[in-house]
Amino acid sequence: MSASIILGIESSCDDTSAAIISGSKILSNIAANQAIHNEYGGVVPELASRAHQQNIIPVVEKAFSKANIQQNEICAIGFTRGPGLLGSLLVGTSFAKSLAMSLDVPLIEVNHLQAHILAHFIDDANPTPPTFPFLCLTVSGGHTMIVLVKDYFDMEIIGKTIDDAAGEAFDKIGKIFDLDYPAGPIIDKLAKEGNPDAFQFNKPRIENYDYSFSGIKTSVLYFIQKEVRKNPDFIKENLNDLCASVQKSIIEILMKKLEKASVDLNIKDVAIAGGVSANSALRKTMEINQEKLGWNIFIPKFEYTTDNAAMIAIVAKLKYERGEFTDIRTTATAKYDL
Repeated sequence: MSASIILGIESSCDDTSAAIISGSKILSNIAANQAIHNEYGGVVPELASRAHQQNIIPVVEKAFSKANIQQNEICAIGFTRGPGLLGSLLVGTSFAKSLAMSLDVPLIEVNHLQAHILAHFIDDANPTPPTFPFLCLTVSGGHTMIVLVKDYFDMEIIGKTIDDAAGEAFDKIGKIFDLDYPAGPIIDKLAKEGNPDAFQFNKPRIENYDYSFSGIKTSVLYFIQKEVRKNPDFIKENLNDLCASVQKSIIEILMKKLEKASVDLNIKDVAIAGGVSANSALRKTMEINQEKLGWNIFIPKFEYTTDNAAMIAIVAKLKYERGEFTDIRTTATAKYDL
């Protein structure tokens, strides 16, 4: 193979992932999930870092095996330096540094949020990649922001949440409904059988392109408390409608600001990224806006939406081509600006 071959490693939260990329083509993208957090209703940092230690060697070995690549064939190693849970990041960072030293290949640090956006440039992420400048709604359990992407490494956050992220709102409301963690995919599934107009919830009035999701969480909580006092089986009897209504409200909040940014900046190339971009109703709304607003939409393949090493590998590939390498003395960081 004449193209550069790079190993990507992702360990920012609770998924241990490794990927091999050749040029812009993903040869393997392996992930190990951590089911242990389900019983706690959220990610427990200490348990996450321990699980990463157990998973990282088998995951990396499987990535090499599936790609049919030997370790001595790679040109560089890309890893998530941040943002994320520090204990989790330390596992991936330490492993990447050790392997880079043993193979005598360059080390490339990657910003996790930047990687979600640049996943759109993986060969099979979209039929065609977005053109600069474009808008990207980056939405996950930990982050919700609108990013103006001017070039691969020239990005500006023009709007962000002032409190909860959208994915966090899904999970917290799911807890009110007594759903398992993570609740987002469960709400998405149940909403398919419900009426999205059954219930109305308060929407925030935030200026500019910023978001707020704490209000809808409180609105749902007070509504449920009131209804359950009248009928203890209210949630059970109305679960599908509740999920559909909540999902519609959250997506309307997300889309209102994205539509405003598109009009104000006169940008028609609009992408979504991050774990919540896997939501079927959000994807459907993007398709509707393609027709209604004349958008060119970019929705990545499902496997590139959640935390994965393929997105780390594509950023590492772009940095490798620019000769942007990282000193071996670098350290993981929980906060890492876009």
